[in-house]
Amino acid sequence: MSDSYAKSGIIKRLLELAPIIILFISVLNEFDMNYSNFFSFNFTFILIFYWSLKRSESLGYGYIFIAGLINDTVVGLPLGVSSLNYLLICGFAAYLRNITLRPSLLQDWLFFLFTILVINSLNYSSLILFFSIDLNYSNLFFNIVFTFLFYVVFANIFTIYQKAIFREKHD
Repeated sequence: MSDSYAKSGIIKRLLELAPIIILFISVLNEFDMNYSNFFSFNFTFILIFYWSLKRSESLGYGYIFIAGLINDTVVGLPLGVSSLNYLLICGFAAYLRNITLRPSLLQDWLFFLFTILVINSLNYSSLILFFSIDLNYSNLFFNIVFTFLFYVVFANIFTIYQKAIFREKHD
Protein backbone atom coordinates (compact mmCIF):
# COMPACT_ATOMS: atom_id res chain seq x y z
CA MET A 1 0.00 0.00 0.00
CA SER A 2 2.72 2.46 0.92
CA ASP A 3 4.67 1.61 -2.26
CA SER A 4 1.77 2.62 -4.50
CA TYR A 5 1.24 5.73 -2.38
CA ALA A 6 4.91 6.67 -2.78
CA LYS A 7 4.74 6.12 -6.53
CA SER A 8 1.61 8.23 -6.84
CA GLY A 9 3.28 10.95 -4.76
CA ILE A 10 6.30 10.94 -7.05
CA ILE A 11 4.13 11.09 -10.14
CA LYS A 12 2.06 13.92 -8.67
CA ARG A 13 5.24 15.84 -7.81
CA LEU A 14 6.60 15.33 -11.35
CA LEU A 15 3.33 16.60 -12.79
CA GLU A 16 3.52 19.66 -10.55
CA LEU A 17 7.08 20.28 -11.76
CA ALA A 18 6.13 19.85 -15.42
CA PRO A 19 6.25 23.59 -16.24
CA ILE A 20 9.89 23.76 -15.06
CA ILE A 21 10.78 20.53 -16.86
CA ILE A 22 9.18 21.76 -20.08
CA LEU A 23 11.01 25.09 -19.70
CA PHE A 24 14.39 23.40 -19.53
CA ILE A 25 13.57 21.01 -22.38
CA SER A 26 12.47 23.93 -24.53
CA VAL A 27 15.68 25.92 -23.96
CA LEU A 28 17.96 22.90 -24.29
CA ASN A 29 16.45 21.98 -27.64
CA GLU A 30 16.18 25.55 -28.92
CA PHE A 31 12.45 24.92 -29.04
CA ASP A 32 11.57 28.10 -30.91
CA MET A 33 9.77 26.06 -33.56
CA ASN A 34 11.87 27.37 -36.43
CA TYR A 35 10.51 25.17 -39.20
CA SER A 36 10.84 27.56 -42.10
CA ASN A 37 11.57 31.17 -42.89
CA PHE A 38 7.91 32.10 -42.49
CA PHE A 39 6.78 29.88 -39.62
CA SER A 40 8.40 30.09 -36.22
CA PHE A 41 7.22 30.95 -32.75
CA ASN A 42 8.84 31.33 -29.36
CA PHE A 43 7.33 28.70 -27.10
CA THR A 44 9.51 29.72 -24.17
CA PHE A 45 8.00 33.23 -24.13
CA ILE A 46 4.50 31.73 -24.05
CA LEU A 47 5.41 29.28 -21.29
CA ILE A 48 7.09 31.87 -19.06
CA PHE A 49 4.39 34.51 -19.55
CA TYR A 50 1.49 32.14 -18.87
CA TRP A 51 2.93 30.46 -15.79
CA SER A 52 4.27 33.73 -14.36
CA LEU A 53 0.83 35.25 -14.82
CA LYS A 54 -1.42 32.43 -13.67
CA ARG A 55 0.67 30.47 -11.16
CA SER A 56 3.86 32.33 -10.37
CA GLU A 57 5.03 29.75 -7.84
CA SER A 58 5.29 27.10 -10.59
CA LEU A 59 8.37 28.74 -12.12
CA GLY A 60 10.98 30.30 -9.87
CA TYR A 61 12.94 33.32 -11.01
CA GLY A 62 16.18 31.47 -10.38
CA TYR A 63 15.12 28.62 -12.66
CA ILE A 64 14.06 31.11 -15.32
CA PHE A 65 17.42 32.89 -15.09
CA ILE A 66 19.33 29.61 -15.42
CA ALA A 67 17.11 28.60 -18.35
CA GLY A 68 18.06 31.88 -20.03
CA LEU A 69 21.75 31.18 -19.55
CA ILE A 70 21.31 27.71 -21.04
CA ASN A 71 19.38 29.18 -23.98
CA ASP A 72 22.17 31.69 -24.63
CA THR A 73 24.70 28.89 -24.65
CA VAL A 74 22.65 26.71 -27.00
CA VAL A 75 21.73 29.52 -29.41
CA GLY A 76 25.10 31.28 -29.28
CA LEU A 77 23.96 34.63 -27.90
CA PRO A 78 25.97 36.65 -25.39
CA LEU A 79 25.39 35.26 -21.88
CA GLY A 80 22.59 36.95 -20.00
CA VAL A 81 20.58 38.27 -22.94
CA SER A 82 17.89 35.59 -22.78
CA SER A 83 17.88 35.65 -18.98
CA LEU A 84 17.17 39.36 -19.04
CA ASN A 85 14.39 38.84 -21.60
CA TYR A 86 12.81 36.04 -19.58
CA LEU A 87 12.93 38.03 -16.34
CA LEU A 88 11.41 41.06 -18.09
CA ILE A 89 8.58 38.81 -19.28
CA CYS A 90 8.09 37.76 -15.65
CA GLY A 91 7.99 41.41 -14.65
CA PHE A 92 5.34 42.25 -17.24
CA ALA A 93 3.28 39.22 -16.17
CA ALA A 94 3.57 40.19 -12.48
CA TYR A 95 2.45 43.71 -13.31
CA LEU A 96 -0.59 42.43 -15.21
CA ARG A 97 -1.41 39.98 -12.41
CA ASN A 98 -1.33 42.79 -9.83
CA ILE A 99 -3.47 45.28 -11.76
CA THR A 100 -6.07 42.81 -13.01
CA LEU A 101 -9.39 42.64 -11.19
CA ARG A 102 -11.12 40.23 -13.56
CA PRO A 103 -8.79 38.04 -15.59
CA SER A 104 -9.71 37.41 -19.19
CA LEU A 105 -7.94 35.58 -21.97
CA LEU A 106 -8.38 38.50 -24.37
CA GLN A 107 -6.77 40.96 -21.95
CA ASP A 108 -3.91 38.54 -21.27
CA TRP A 109 -3.47 37.94 -25.00
CA LEU A 110 -3.28 41.63 -25.89
CA PHE A 111 -0.91 42.35 -23.01
CA PHE A 112 1.22 39.42 -24.18
CA LEU A 113 1.46 41.10 -27.59
CA PHE A 114 2.61 44.32 -25.95
CA THR A 115 5.10 42.35 -23.84
CA ILE A 116 6.70 40.47 -26.73
CA LEU A 117 6.89 43.64 -28.80
CA VAL A 118 8.73 45.47 -26.02
CA ILE A 119 10.98 42.51 -25.15
CA ASN A 120 11.91 41.79 -28.76
CA SER A 121 12.51 45.48 -29.46
CA LEU A 122 14.87 45.78 -26.50
CA ASN A 123 16.51 42.45 -27.28
CA TYR A 124 17.20 43.07 -30.92
CA SER A 125 18.17 46.70 -30.39
CA SER A 126 20.81 45.62 -27.89
CA LEU A 127 22.01 42.81 -30.17
CA ILE A 128 22.45 45.26 -33.04
CA LEU A 129 23.92 48.18 -31.05
CA PHE A 130 26.22 46.41 -28.64
CA PHE A 131 27.03 43.10 -30.29
CA SER A 132 26.71 43.93 -34.03
CA ILE A 133 24.63 40.83 -34.77
CA ASP A 134 22.84 40.80 -38.13
CA LEU A 135 19.11 40.08 -37.99
CA ASN A 136 16.51 39.03 -40.51
CA TYR A 137 13.56 41.33 -39.83
CA SER A 138 11.03 39.30 -41.79
CA ASN A 139 11.81 36.22 -39.66
CA LEU A 140 11.49 38.36 -36.54
CA PHE A 141 8.14 39.71 -37.70
CA PHE A 142 6.74 36.25 -38.44
CA ASN A 143 8.09 34.92 -35.15
CA ILE A 144 6.28 37.67 -33.22
CA VAL A 145 3.02 37.15 -35.14
CA PHE A 146 2.98 33.37 -34.68
CA THR A 147 4.04 33.61 -31.04
CA PHE A 148 1.15 36.01 -30.47
CA LEU A 149 -1.34 33.75 -32.28
CA PHE A 150 -0.21 30.55 -30.56
CA TYR A 151 -0.53 32.10 -27.11
CA VAL A 152 -4.27 31.44 -27.11
CA VAL A 153 -3.80 27.79 -28.04
CA PHE A 154 -1.20 27.11 -25.38
CA ALA A 155 -3.01 29.19 -22.75
CA ASN A 156 -6.05 26.96 -23.16
CA ILE A 157 -3.91 23.81 -22.96
CA PHE A 158 -2.12 25.13 -19.86
CA THR A 159 -5.46 26.08 -18.27
CA ILE A 160 -6.78 22.55 -18.73
CA TYR A 161 -3.53 21.18 -17.30
CA GLN A 162 -3.67 23.57 -14.35
CA LYS A 163 -7.25 22.56 -13.52
CA ALA A 164 -6.41 18.87 -13.75
CA ILE A 165 -3.13 18.83 -11.85
CA PHE A 166 -3.45 21.62 -9.29
CA ARG A 167 -7.22 21.24 -8.80
CA GLU A 168 -7.66 24.98 -8.87
CA LYS A 169 -10.51 27.09 -10.05
CA HIS A 170 -9.15 29.14 -12.93
CA ASP A 171 -10.71 32.45 -13.96
